[in-house]
Amino acid sequence: MPRILHIIPRLNKGGAERLCLDICNQLQKHIDVQVRLITFSDENFYPFLTENIDWQVVPASVQLSVFHKNVLNIDALQKAIEDFAPDVIHTHLFEAEIVSRSCHYPQAKWFSHCHDNMKQFRNFDLRTLFNKELLTNYYEKRYLFSHYKANDGTTFVAISHDTESYFRQTQPYSVELLPNAIDYNKFYVDVKHLSGTRLRLVNVGSYQDKKNQKFLVDVAKILRNRNVDFEINFLGDGERYSDVSRLISAGNLQDNVFQHGNVNNVEEYLWNSDIYVHSAYYEPLGLVLLEAMAAGLPVVTLDGRGNRDLIVQGKNGYMVYEQDAEQFADRILEIWNDKQKYNQMSAFAQEFARQFDIKPYVDSLLDFYQGSNSLSFIPVFFV
Repeated sequence: MPRILHIIPRLNKGGAERLCLDICNQLQKHIDVQVRLITFSDENFYPFLTENIDWQVVPASVQLSVFHKNVLNIDALQKAIEDFAPDVIHTHLFEAEIVSRSCHYPQAKWFSHCHDNMKQFRNFDLRTLFNKELLTNYYEKRYLFSHYKANDGTTFVAISHDTESYFRQTQPYSVELLPNAIDYNKFYVDVKHLSGTRLRLVNVGSYQDKKNQKFLVDVAKILRNRNVDFEINFLGDGERYSDVSRLISAGNLQDNVFQHGNVNNVEEYLWNSDIYVHSAYYEPLGLVLLEAMAAGLPVVTLDGRGNRDLIVQGKNGYMVYEQDAEQFADRILEIWNDKQKYNQMSAFAQEFARQFDIKPYVDSLLDFYQGSNSLSFIPVFFV
């Protein structure tokens, strides 16, 4: 019976955390597998997803310094790894990468999940010598390389073609392409219809600069100026939440744009919406786009590089390659004003998203853990 250990720093709201939990829950269904999840904190935004998994909180941290002594708090994690004696250790997010690799356990196969293009892996250039952040990042990369070697290597799991290209160019270890997956049945709705006379748009994401929700406020102004009866529902929280609130108030958009914070019923908001809108200017893949498609929503999105893999232009939505709010609004209304187009795009979106279901994803991942030469979960449109 293979013993599989997943490590992620904490269970915040986010795509990496959600995927990690979906993987663990799906692995749990295999009677010939023993899976455990370790986090460094008991913070948990997903209590409904941790009820049935073997989850252990192990406080651990690493503070690296270019000019001073490194501070390692890893003894408890080292013991937890040795006690579980895993055959596979699969880590998520950079903090888990640094902390877990500071432990020594070469008996396991190690996998590094690339949920984004981790900036610490960028290649050295002359700017690195004169920039403290770049120098720190490079030091962390060299630190990791020494510990990868001590633990008999690692395999990077890239989630998009963009991420795959980045890691192939920035480090020497094996890189395998495995697009992230969703619990398709959780978001699927049997028949999707337009909600009525009011256009209902929805956006899901943490309020960070890269998620760029302020762009959608500009889109809202244009829709209002075109006398469209609409609403946009923002789901999520974060450091830019208040900034977006001020923009909504300044534009007198309180009757059209609504902020709901973090919610546990994202799927219900998707089912009650017409089109999913995504404004991130960097998106490693975009699980929420797939969730929206599973719910029957066509997608209008800015180009975030990684999400290029998910848009079949004019089939399941539109990608707008410039931050042009007028063009973005045009694409929304093109879908909204043509019922036949809407129905075709909705149906195609659901079939597209079906390919990314968590069950075949985990089956492929499990085969790979157990020694297959490469990952086989590559949806048709992803190739």
